[in-house]
Amino acid sequence: MKSLPIENVQNYPRPPALELVEQRIIIRHAGELIAQSDRAYRVMETHHAPTYYLPVDDILATLNPVSGNTFCEWKGVARYFDLITQQGSVSRAAWTYENPTQTFTPIAGYIAFYAGKVDEAWVGDVKVIPQPGDFYGGWVTPNLEGRIKGAPGTNHW
Repeated sequence: MKSLPIENVQNYPRPPALELVEQRIIIRHAGELIAQSDRAYRVMETHHAPTYYLPVDDILATLNPVSGNTFCEWKGVARYFDLITQQGSVSRAAWTYENPTQTFTPIAGYIAFYAGKVDEAWVGDVKVIPQPGDFYGGWVTPNLEGRIKGAPGTNHW
């Protein structure tokens, strides 16, 4: 499996870029395998940890749609899901862009998970930590350098 190269989040583009992920993505929660994919994409945006999107066919858990949505100036309207496991539910743990903007049509209907709402999220052999704060859904890995948005005082730069 290909190792994660050193990347500086300050050098990620704005508007964001989309690329296929070479590593296997694995998500576990409450003792269950939630998702496993070799067909994921990631979105990279200046000062953000990458966000990973998995095809719905690679999601092994139940996701229940919830009311409400948000708008991203780059990707469009996001719809959210509760994650349902045998141990209970996790509120708004995942989201999708059903009809994203033209640049992001490859991830239409793909599912992204907040790393902070599941027990484990992996990129290859690397366990991720959530992007700081409670708004952004990026996955922080040790290969990332630079200042990542999300902590108090960073939301508007």
